[in-house]
Amino acid sequence: MVDEVVLLDFCPSALGMRVRIALAEKGIKYENKEENLQDKSPLLVKMNPVHKKIPVLIHNGKPICESLVIVQYIDEVWKETSPLLPSDPYLRAQAKFWADFIDKKIFDYGWKTCISKGEENEAAKKDLIESLKVLEGELGEKPYFGGEKFGYVDLSFIPFYTWFYSFETFGNFSIEAEVPKLTAWTERCLKKESVSNSLVDQQRVYHLYGNLRKKYGIDQ
Repeated sequence: MVDEVVLLDFCPSALGMRVRIALAEKGIKYENKEENLQDKSPLLVKMNPVHKKIPVLIHNGKPICESLVIVQYIDEVWKETSPLLPSDPYLRAQAKFWADFIDKKIFDYGWKTCISKGEENEAAKKDLIESLKVLEGELGEKPYFGGEKFGYVDLSFIPFYTWFYSFETFGNFSIEAEVPKLTAWTERCLKKESVSNSLVDQQRVYHLYGNLRKKYGIDQ
């Protein structure tokens, strides 16, 4: 039986990029269906009735929601090729911890940095930089977070590279100056086709944030 794989996605979404990278790492052929988040399709509402959000992976008609859950599913189902999570239970738990840290810290503080100003912006920027430094400490001298090979934590974090220009512009700081080891790690990740072919241009993300800032009245 040939697997039928469909991804409900929104191209600039960092969370969707995670899934695209995982599918590319595994060499899985799939149909990508781009969603209009302002006018969500009946299929998206049907496949993710709880949150009605992308990404959603539909595997042989069955939906899997939430980006990290989807990546774990992909790794378990297509386990013969390019394993993403460590086989050791402790290391797997650690990898899941850091992916959760990225979602709770980088996503949250990064978002706040990009859509705020004044004291709120300064506070969000401070928290974001501190979180980036924590991640840099975890990376240490390793090429990738899991060691010598690109894996689950790398895949969870690298899509936020597309936010870096927005972080720097709206937060008025330099990522390379603050976390040079993470900058070098980013360059290593971008050399992988599975990554470079899955990410969107930073300017596109910056443009989206610019529109949001106008919508929220932050910029006139």
